[in-house]
Amino acid sequence: MSNLEKLFIGIGLTEQKAKETAANKKLAPNLETVIGHANATGGVEKAKGALLYTLASTCTKNTLAHLPYIAKAIADDRLTTGDQVSAAIKFCDKAQKFTDKEFNEACGVGVVVTREEINKAVKELFVKKKADLDAKRYQMLGVLLGALRNELRWANPMFVKEELDAQLLAYLGPKDERDDLKALKKKEKAAKAADPVAAVEPNNKVEDIAKSLKYVFEGELARLHKPGENPQINPKLMKEHLKRTGGKVVTRFPPEPNGYLHIGHSKAININFGYAKAHNGITYLRYDDTNPEAEEGEYFDAILDTVKWLGFEPYKVTYSSDHFQRLYELAVELIKKDKAYVCMCTPEEMKEHRGGEQKGPRSDCIHRNRPIKESLEEFEKMKNGKYPEGVATLRMKMDMQNPNPQFWDLVAYRVLYTPHHRTGKDWCIYPTYDYTHCLCDSFEDITHSMCTTEFQLSRESYYWLVDALEVYKPVQWEYGRLSLTNTVLSKRKLNTLVTDRHVNGWDDPRLYTIASIRRRGFTPEAVNAFVRELGVTTANTVIPVERLENYVRNHLNDIAPRLFLLTEPLKLTITNVDPSFTLDCVINAKVSNSDKDRVLKFSRTIYIDASDFKESEDPNFYRLSPGKSVGLLSVPYPITCTGFKKDKNGKIVEVTAFYETIAQIKPKTYIQWLSDANSVNVETRLYDKLFLHANPQSKEEVPNGWLSDLNPNSLEIIKNAKIESSIADKPVGFKFQAVRVGYFCIDKDSAKNHLVINRTVTLKEDNKKSA
Repeated sequence: MSNLEKLFIGIGLTEQKAKETAANKKLAPNLETVIGHANATGGVEKAKGALLYTLASTCTKNTLAHLPYIAKAIADDRLTTGDQVSAAIKFCDKAQKFTDKEFNEACGVGVVVTREEINKAVKELFVKKKADLDAKRYQMLGVLLGALRNELRWANPMFVKEELDAQLLAYLGPKDERDDLKALKKKEKAAKAADPVAAVEPNNKVEDIAKSLKYVFEGELARLHKPGENPQINPKLMKEHLKRTGGKVVTRFPPEPNGYLHIGHSKAININFGYAKAHNGITYLRYDDTNPEAEEGEYFDAILDTVKWLGFEPYKVTYSSDHFQRLYELAVELIKKDKAYVCMCTPEEMKEHRGGEQKGPRSDCIHRNRPIKESLEEFEKMKNGKYPEGVATLRMKMDMQNPNPQFWDLVAYRVLYTPHHRTGKDWCIYPTYDYTHCLCDSFEDITHSMCTTEFQLSRESYYWLVDALEVYKPVQWEYGRLSLTNTVLSKRKLNTLVTDRHVNGWDDPRLYTIASIRRRGFTPEAVNAFVRELGVTTANTVIPVERLENYVRNHLNDIAPRLFLLTEPLKLTITNVDPSFTLDCVINAKVSNSDKDRVLKFSRTIYIDASDFKESEDPNFYRLSPGKSVGLLSVPYPITCTGFKKDKNGKIVEVTAFYETIAQIKPKTYIQWLSDANSVNVETRLYDKLFLHANPQSKEEVPNGWLSDLNPNSLEIIKNAKIESSIADKPVGFKFQAVRVGYFCIDKDSAKNHLVINRTVTLKEDNKKSA
């Protein structure tokens, strides 16, 4: 272990994270500087270490000079929250010089917002928003929370939420049908039926839809060209191409290995692999590994694992780096054709030549018309490490006056001294995406280069380059991007959520990375069926997340065994049987969707769920309450409640009941139960939407920024639930339906004596039990 790794572990990073950070050429020196100036080389508490890491990982270029100052502010406890550190970075990014007083004011140093002030602010906000509150009631929660966070910038967010909840309850009363979004949505059913992105129930089995290739022969995909129909600058290129491929369809899925794949990528995977399969073709998995600064080994493994989990097998796994030598040789050829030149402009100068912020007139770079021989020599110097990073680039000589910005002399090569994960230090010049992508498509004889519509403008530059080099030209075709409501999918935002610890890693089940939904218990069949039934068009679509959940729910309903789970166990004693009484109750395999029958021990003392008992009389409550009877699933006779006990705090801790073996009582409903003999404790994690609004990036609905829209109740952890002991020997990922509760799976955090389960989705009827 290196000294740098030990240093980073000292501030609370895990061994793996410390190793990754030490290898990051940009982050490591920043973090080392920050730790030094915070006098933390001997280690600090984890909370303070997290602030130092946030500072080092999110500081801007203009903030670098102020890192020592901000680090000392963290060390002396002037900055104690992530919000304050973010404010410090923002302030120092704009201020060249400042006083302690100016810094403290900008960052909320020493500001204490009392509960009385929070109380007053909430009351004043209610007055301002009275009309909206009366109309929208609890649906205003997110808007109110965002407004308060803006006004009470430095207040404890937990205190703000508690006060807001209390005043909402006092003003509106308990939630009722007006706050039931599901009921309200039924009124919009007619409108949603006409909406192409509205949630609908699949008519067929999910597994059948997941296997269907019908989507390939409908809409836009059905009208794509056949191999051999795409024109070439030289006809012989097509003849050679067809000779190599035999006329097969050849597609590729080309992710950049700089992050985890998300739900949007599942569409790309299904389109590329599905289109090739439908036409008896092949699909490459190609890693676009041309940026060694952003790539990490774990991402390569995760991407291949995801593709295979979704049920696809690449024809071959390739890398853009496989072609580094050939790409370099073609760059030299491009220079010799006077279609590329070495540019010494700074990024700022390059931006100005392209019209700048004002989008003014564009002009040629002063190096554009340098002699070919000179560019060849300069490019060789770049290759041989004669220039530091950022000084020289190779640019394609395109058309600066073309209205398409993808023709404004794009950069083909830049200097980077970060070692590459595959080629090590063999190269210090690396090709850009704009140069590499189309050429690798050509090298691999891709017939259909499919990408999202954000690359539509790149199609012309794609064709320009392959024609300039007179190599085989694939066809680029664009389709609409897939997005979901109540989440974010951009790698930058996902990285912020993970780095700033708003979530617990890239596979946190609240995210929509494939690793996350897999951990949450989604099935690949459900994901594929969801994507395939959406169809393929050129329109970008934002799909309600409930629609995806519906496919998951339907599939799990078909395949998942049924088990008993009590999220809030309540002791129940049957008073008319002996203490030694037991009865074997058989859970039928067919009824429980299992491979065999199983037996639960029914005894004098059992447990029911607390939600299934009500101490007061309610004619609409059909479960257990004093004097009422209820059936216990798989138990021969019902029970009748005879009483209950409370502890000194008024909490019901035990119910007593009579086992009705003689009276002919027909219960109105049945509930699940467990006994000590057939149950184990389980930590139960209930997940909800990570963001309060459908579009957390909407400036109108979320004026304080997307992070202000985080749902404070997106995760509820229940420590002492009870579940059938038969689950104890099941593997991580085991999926089941908790009867009358929801669909769950075993989480990877489970240990030998500590079982952890995740709620995948609620029951179709709702997560709240009906009467």
